Amino acid sequence: MKKIIKRSVLLIVIIAIGWAVHYAWVSFPIISGYGAKQMCTCIFVSGMDKEYLEKNELAGFPFSLASYEVNMQDSSVTGSVWGFAKKKAIYRKGIGCTLMNDIAENELKSQVFNIPAPPPINTDIVPWPMGDKLPDSFPEGINKEKLQRTVDKAFDEPFADKKVRTRAVVVVYNGQLVAEKYAPGFNKDMPMYGWSMAKSFTAALVGTLVKQGMLDITKRAPVAEWSDPNDPRHNITLENLLQQQSGLDFKEDYTGASDVTNMLYKEDNMAAFTANHKLANTPGTVFNYTSGNSNIISRIIRQTVGEKDYAAYPANALFNRINMYSAFFEPDASGTYVGSSYIMATARDYARFGLLYYNDGVCNGERILPEGWVQQTVTAPPSNKAKEYGYQFWLNGIDTSNPLKRIFPDVPADMYYCDGHAYEDVYIIPSKKLVVVRLGLTLDKSFDENAFLKSIIDAEKNQ
Repeated sequence: MKKIIKRSVLLIVIIAIGWAVHYAWVSFPIISGYGAKQMCTCIFVSGMDKEYLEKNELAGFPFSLASYEVNMQDSSVTGSVWGFAKKKAIYRKGIGCTLMNDIAENELKSQVFNIPAPPPINTDIVPWPMGDKLPDSFPEGINKEKLQRTVDKAFDEPFADKKVRTRAVVVVYNGQLVAEKYAPGFNKDMPMYGWSMAKSFTAALVGTLVKQGMLDITKRAPVAEWSDPNDPRHNITLENLLQQQSGLDFKEDYTGASDVTNMLYKEDNMAAFTANHKLANTPGTVFNYTSGNSNIISRIIRQTVGEKDYAAYPANALFNRINMYSAFFEPDASGTYVGSSYIMATARDYARFGLLYYNDGVCNGERILPEGWVQQTVTAPPSNKAKEYGYQFWLNGIDTSNPLKRIFPDVPADMYYCDGHAYEDVYIIPSKKLVVVRLGLTLDKSFDENAFLKSIIDAEKNQ
């Protein structure tokens, strides 16, 4: 009996050790990679400090297992878990931070990104939205006090065991910025992570190329890995990718090691990693939201524009044309912008992006996106039964005739939005003349988006 017990205990110990080794092998590089990348961007782009980040962005398990070394001279952050799985992220001016995996540091630093500078204007004296000067008047259609109470409430922390952590709110009504607030330590000039809002910006860049006749989204996606006509992925269209219906067998799960976390924190070339996945479904038949699709789109943009003009293209084709002077994408180590996840901008600039779509792709009288593009963006394909997604934008669909079946039941059916994983959002509600930006670090679903938007809508005097 004693032998049986000893053997059983030994077996349990061996299994436990095996599990621990497997977990460390698979997860430690993701933990240290995420932390190094996050800390690098937040310090060198947003101006936060290491202690704050360790208490907030990186406080929860498993990221609390890691330790981080910040090198201000080298503009880098190195993360490791108990000394293992070291990962280094390097900051480069104009393009933020890039995480290194297999690439040599000198090779990464030799990459050239010629980013155009914003025009030399004082935006504080230029009226909104072309600049940052706000009018003294207030629109008659909005109850100012009621709106401010709603905005203030978004910064409350009503839970003992949860953290809402709203960092910025901007409300634009009929084109006019009518409310704005920031958490302590944050301000209107601070670029902040948009995370998966990057997908919507990537789609907008596709729109600019469609307008120039350089891309046709109905045609087969120009992806080298699928060029063989006998490859079942050969018929994936660019529109399939935009609508998250590529059919690729790609798992989007941030709770552990999955396709998306491996892509973001273990791969130097994220598009190539995704493109090498096999099909799980026939293209165009099943909605499967993945960041991999968005990074394939980003590489298609790079190939279409060409190496000479690619680095500057987001600024020249989009950001600077709509006065988003703070905005930029961060690239992966291959030099392709991470179109799924790494967008940085101020809250006001995110609002300007929302206004571009609110105004049907036109800014200051200039058409940026092709005619009809916005309508295509907010139209879910027939195979998306929930009607929840368009061209890299989320929709309030499901059933437009029954508000109780909408994702946000108290918000009009025409609302659509850019959505980041920690409740970074740009909500566009054309029927209510609203563009609303909310940025934060909400990781526990404690922020009630439906109630927040309903309260803003209720601040209209005709409600």
